[in-house]
Amino acid sequence: MSEVKKIATRDSYGNALTALGKEHDNLVVLDADLAAATKTGIFKKEFPERHIDCGIAEANMIGIAAGLASCGKVPFCSSFAMFAAGRTFEQIRNSVGYPHLNVKIGATHAGISVGEDGATHQCNEDIALMRTIPGMTIINPSDDVEAKAAVQAAYEMEGPVYLRFGRLAVPVINDTPDYKFEIGKGVVLKEGTDLTIFATGLEVNESLEAAKLLEADGVNAEVINIHTIKPIDRELVVKSAAKTGKVVTVEEHSIIGGLGSAVAEVLSEEQPTKMLRIGVEDRFGESGPAVKLLEKYELDAAGIYKKVKAFI
Repeated sequence: MSEVKKIATRDSYGNALTALGKEHDNLVVLDADLAAATKTGIFKKEFPERHIDCGIAEANMIGIAAGLASCGKVPFCSSFAMFAAGRTFEQIRNSVGYPHLNVKIGATHAGISVGEDGATHQCNEDIALMRTIPGMTIINPSDDVEAKAAVQAAYEMEGPVYLRFGRLAVPVINDTPDYKFEIGKGVVLKEGTDLTIFATGLEVNESLEAAKLLEADGVNAEVINIHTIKPIDRELVVKSAAKTGKVVTVEEHSIIGGLGSAVAEVLSEEQPTKMLRIGVEDRFGESGPAVKLLEKYELDAAGIYKKVKAFI
């Protein structure tokens, strides 16, 4: 059996920007002294005249991007999620969100899978922050294929977009002929009848693996990839919850304000359903190897399986 291909979605981001740059002269990439880590250095090498290093001044970077957008450019701002969402919240809200400018934010190194960089850099709050900004679209791709499709879709749509990417190399699971990416539309990866697992980002693959473990125990789980957190696919959420009667959300993000909260809000209004949120509890991360941290925080397949078994 051949080994599963693994690619970090931050690499996908850099490659997708470069491919788009060859087709669109109005695409500009901004970075905050992290081009090597965010992989926008790939774009910089190809198009140095369209890459702006703003230095360690993320707030200024957002302001520059807003100005470029107002002049017809399509700027992609890049930094670690902790800085791209956390340090620049006010600038994103007032300079991008309020005037609804066409600025795209590429946030890499999100979640605890940042690993050894530790709690200060492991941003588990970024989706919650961005969800509160009116008109902001939030996309959290699950693999290389989806990340590239998300970058292209973000370029093609008008308005602010927050794209969430990871440092850890993850399995490529969407390399199928029938794969289709559409902003705001979830993807049913496995049909099921006993419960629904809504997952996002790197947790999509872990949830698929957990579903296999559950299958061995006679539990038929439906697995749905929610790559777009906002606007969420309300119709699919309600339809699947009504079908299975039990819902689990899985995310590499705080259980407060992220996918779990978004799904709970929909269901409380339209389809009250017994529900479990799996994610980072109300705590900070810690330094350690990414894979070991996912195991410790029970965000790997085994941890998801264990929590779902207790839930049902």
